[in-house]
Amino acid sequence: MCGIAGICNFHYDLRKHKKEYNLIVEKMGQTIRHRGPDDSGTYIGEHAAFVHARLAVMDPERGIQPMVYKKGNEQICIIYNGELYNTEEVRRELTQKGYHFNTTSDTEVVLLAYAEYGEKCVEQFNGIFAFAIWDSVLKTCFMCRDRFGIKPLFYYCNQEQVIFASEIKAIFANSDIKPELDGYGLCEIFGLGPARSPGCGVFKGIHEVPPGYCARIDYSGMRVYPYWELQAVEHEETYEETVSHTRELLLDSIKRQLVSDVPICTLLSGGIDSSIVSSIASQVKKEQGETLDTYSFDFAGNSRYFKASDFQPSQDRPYVDMMTKFIQSNHHYLECEIENLYDELIPAMLAKDLPGMADVDSSLLYFCRKIKENHTVCLSGECADEIFGGYPWFRNPKSYSTRTFPWSSNIQTRLSVLSPNLREELHLEEYISAQYEKTIKATPQLGNESVEVIRQREISYLNIRWFMTTLLDRKDRMTMASGLEVRVPFADHRLVQYIYNVPWEYKYHNQVTKALLRDASTGLLPKEILWRKKSPYPKTYHPQYEKLLKNSLWNILSDTKAPIQSLVHTQYLKNLLKSNNTPSTPWFGQLMSTPQLYAYLIQMNAWLERYSLHF
Repeated sequence: MCGIAGICNFHYDLRKHKKEYNLIVEKMGQTIRHRGPDDSGTYIGEHAAFVHARLAVMDPERGIQPMVYKKGNEQICIIYNGELYNTEEVRRELTQKGYHFNTTSDTEVVLLAYAEYGEKCVEQFNGIFAFAIWDSVLKTCFMCRDRFGIKPLFYYCNQEQVIFASEIKAIFANSDIKPELDGYGLCEIFGLGPARSPGCGVFKGIHEVPPGYCARIDYSGMRVYPYWELQAVEHEETYEETVSHTRELLLDSIKRQLVSDVPICTLLSGGIDSSIVSSIASQVKKEQGETLDTYSFDFAGNSRYFKASDFQPSQDRPYVDMMTKFIQSNHHYLECEIENLYDELIPAMLAKDLPGMADVDSSLLYFCRKIKENHTVCLSGECADEIFGGYPWFRNPKSYSTRTFPWSSNIQTRLSVLSPNLREELHLEEYISAQYEKTIKATPQLGNESVEVIRQREISYLNIRWFMTTLLDRKDRMTMASGLEVRVPFADHRLVQYIYNVPWEYKYHNQVTKALLRDASTGLLPKEILWRKKSPYPKTYHPQYEKLLKNSLWNILSDTKAPIQSLVHTQYLKNLLKSNNTPSTPWFGQLMSTPQLYAYLIQMNAWLERYSLHF
């Protein structure tokens, strides 16, 4: 994985100002050097200036970027952030067409695929990626992002130029662009956060190439267009055939993503999703004569303070122990102290450039730094719940009757947090509803399905386009802040496309949550893990953590110079801090309850300070 950034300007030849543009893009590249600490490079073309920060995973010696393919007197140059999982198939096809390769890196495969197929090249790719290509033949800059937005790609566009980067901070490293916040950004932060509307960068004028989209920049301007979308098709296989097909796709996806020229490991929580990935990875490693390294996360004091709930019914440690013994992995138990969890809240915000999932982010940031000490590439079980229907709201009758995002249905708390003046000005409920209805309207349907099936598709599509994207965004930013690449086999587009059309009664066969995935994984896991009830990413139950958050937020609310003061209802929040009567439903998802709301507001205040934002 890597970091990319650049500028496209068609008003003059950038090569005549090479020194100036080198300095600009180098400055942009320095802000995302954490994404690629192994190497860096720049390229100045006629109308494009590129910078690349490299994390060497494939062909470390020769896969240097920016990478250039010469076509007569012309050039095609690429900067690429990603991993291509069907590299060998695409390389073989290009070789048959007469292309010669100088490296074993997937970057060169993407570059030559573009040389052969043009913008249609993305249809050939199975992987996670965000890349930009300057084509001096066509005088265009072509950018693309993977189908589910696993790799980020932000941009700022005006009449003079387009500035793009893997992270927002790199765009602001260009002195022409100043951070600004408007009403739309506040609606995102208070109404949808930590989720974001597709294509929205929250800051005024900052956008993101949506998942599954490309962009073409030329003399006529910038055009952003889709190259892939989920399709609704009839599912005609029996349950037994579906189980077999699911297993085939899943095993192929995991095995493809184990290719690496640097040390690789897996995250292992003891849940079914990460255990499946670890089990297959362990088998492959054993065939290679190696032992798989696995990692699990927990918090200091959890064994003492843990409280079972519907969201988190059991602790992970006993299941981790069981699984590591089953696959005979070299396991690493990582534990985060409460002070570290709290101290990493602001660094996590800075890594994301936005308020995020509070301690879910800060703990992941802390753990990734520990993993990076020994490994560069890691596989995760993320995304299985979104596609197989693992979350409680997939089965909650309220999700069927309430027309809003099922993971953030507590709109009243969001309204209460706002200052009365801002609440009146923002029209938050209307904004949330508009974004929700836009997604509902786009949900792929067959047109002849029952009301219930239509609603099931809507809930699935909402989760894929919103909740899954939010978790992938968090995963990328926290891992890449440490120079760690994390891959997500469950987000293989072939698997997601297939499971999207599997009937609900198959996914919940015999009324068992994720029964299809469990049946497809028979023999890969101990029965105790195969049929374990879902338990999400761990969080701390230590009362000291909430005490730290309350003290910090109280100090912020008592400081008249704190920038968040003009946005929130101070008295409501102070009453909440003093009261034991907390909101009944989480602020977001399963893990962001009241303590995480406090942490979110602490991050928000630091974000406003960091970027000197006013409204």
